[in-house]
Amino acid sequence: MPTVFKVGPYRFFFYAGDRDEPAHIHVERDENIAKFWIDPVRLQSSGGFSRLEITKIRKVVNEHHSKLLEAWNEYFGN
Repeated sequence: MPTVFKVGPYRFFFYAGDRDEPAHIHVERDENIAKFWIDPVRLQSSGGFSRLEITKIRKVVNEHHSKLLEAWNEYFGN
């Protein structure tokens, strides 16, 4: 599970088996996890995060959109 970066208590990462899906990022904090599509940025699933946290995380994903897409393409070779 390659970690792309961390922001505060959040870890942004890919699963190695994610290759066959559109570009996305997983975000975890403690036992909570969410999945965001990267292009366009939108929430795909969430478990345990409040709406306020999802809004904060979405903002981070938007701010790092290019970096996330570049990391996805480098890792998966697209």
